[in-house]
Amino acid sequence: MSQRWHKSKQFNKSNKINVTALSNSWDLKTLGDRILRLFSLALIILTVCTACAPPPAVAKDRSFPEMSLEFLGEYQLPKINFEGVPVGGLSGITYDPKGISAVTSKAYRFYALSDDPSENGEARFYSLRLDLTSSDPGNIGLKKVTVEGVTSLKKADGETFSWGSINPEGIALSPRNSVFVASEGVTHVGIPPFVGEFDLKTGQMRGQLPIPKRYIPDASDEKQQQGVVDNLGFESLTIDPETFSPGGLDPFRLFAATEAPLMQDLDPEQASKLRLLHYIIVDKTPQLLSENLYNLDQVPMTILNGLTELVTVGGGQILSLERSFGLSGYSARIYQVALGAATDTSRIQSFKGRVAMVEPVKKKLLLDLSELGIPLYNLEGMTLGPRLPDGSQSLVLVSDDNFDEAQKTQFMLLSLKSKN
Repeated sequence: MSQRWHKSKQFNKSNKINVTALSNSWDLKTLGDRILRLFSLALIILTVCTACAPPPAVAKDRSFPEMSLEFLGEYQLPKINFEGVPVGGLSGITYDPKGISAVTSKAYRFYALSDDPSENGEARFYSLRLDLTSSDPGNIGLKKVTVEGVTSLKKADGETFSWGSINPEGIALSPRNSVFVASEGVTHVGIPPFVGEFDLKTGQMRGQLPIPKRYIPDASDEKQQQGVVDNLGFESLTIDPETFSPGGLDPFRLFAATEAPLMQDLDPEQASKLRLLHYIIVDKTPQLLSENLYNLDQVPMTILNGLTELVTVGGGQILSLERSFGLSGYSARIYQVALGAATDTSRIQSFKGRVAMVEPVKKKLLLDLSELGIPLYNLEGMTLGPRLPDGSQSLVLVSDDNFDEAQKTQFMLLSLKSKN
């Protein structure tokens, strides 16, 4: 969420929030491929259903896999223009393991989404090159970030998005040469939230995920009783790398979440009940498999608090990024998240009066970034990166500078280690 949207009528109205959506050929090969994909889908659905079933008492006490995060360094991108448009508002980031192979083992390709609503330029995502300081396992750091390309987002008809018709916040690279982009929606002008799939090369929309009606605002003014709150809709987006397959032929899992509670879930005393959605993407018929309650941690003395990113890390585990802003500036925390024992809330229209009946996702604080001893900015994007020279998994974060001269586009490099 970009701070420049904070003054919407709907947002100010909710000031008790801690201010914080076939081939027709039936030859044997095609038939075999489809049977294989359907079999894969059946396995995934079976796994999900098993995970959503009431767990035994022992399973609820199961500890999180042991993980640790180590801060390796940061890089602040200078204020620059690229192809005549300011580079800023970077609210989502995703890694492309196929991006750079012929340069050096210390350079890697990422895509970063600008949350520009076609105001400073066309809605877009950037191609970035990240260089490490060294291949020495004992001296790994983030040397430089370079903008190498830009791709405009386009509607299905090939036209670019007009000003205010999109509010892009989350991006995830898929296994079928596309990126999924989450738009929070612009409630005060009647633009609903969406999650769309866009061609990686052309930026043209291929389709959208089905968004349940409970996420769609029922009004664009103070009469709103349902749906995402203005500029606090879909912010987090991640695709499970364990479900990638060559060409993206097999079904894969996608997770999305709201930054703040839906209007009908809003508790005036404590704005903490968010919704996390689990999709299965297969052929051209994506389906919502389940939905869970995510409890946002409350941070004292803050005027802004929200869930800004999710990252699947394998083994049924997810990392979440919660960012807040208060009198002392920005802070952020990274959590381990486990979905296995959580209640499927997809049939619950409102959490009011129902929370005692719902088992939320389990969370465990992994790292409080405010304890690193460095200034933090508006961290909104997070992704797994390449394996580092020491064999650990990299984690890369980026901040949204809100197109403000006083704020920074901050990249952070961390090492994620786990014990199986």
